[in-house]
Amino acid sequence: MPRTIERMHWPDAPDIWAPFTPIIKVSGGTTVYLAGMTAAPMYHRHPHQPEEFAAIPDDMEGQVREIFVKMKKSLATAGAELSDVVMATRYLKDIIQQDIVNKLWEEEFGDNRPTTTTVQIERLAADPKLLIEITVTAVID
Repeated sequence: MPRTIERMHWPDAPDIWAPFTPIIKVSGGTTVYLAGMTAAPMYHRHPHQPEEFAAIPDDMEGQVREIFVKMKKSLATAGAELSDVVMATRYLKDIIQQDIVNKLWEEEFGDNRPTTTTVQIERLAADPKLLIEITVTAVID
């Protein structure tokens, strides 16, 4: 059975834009899971060395744009692309900044929006400058 991704809405849903699709039905395919991505270098030493994180952008837009670069490269490595993403969890240090994330989300995903959960957290693991981390699940043929 070939893979199909069906993005669904309630029959009586209003016609408004949202940064997510509430229901996604997937038939067939292979599931791809991406580890949490931040604006920090994807591959860095453990224990962490602060100099490796010096180039992290200070603002939410810069960090989200960096995450999308990594997300696309990671998806491509698995034979996937953004349109294959069906689920995302977004961890933000300041939930007020989700409007910035949503603007970039719309630019990148267009009508192929995944289901999402957005959570405010106190701190991300790699560096105190980090403002957001995103995990995604994709389905490919």
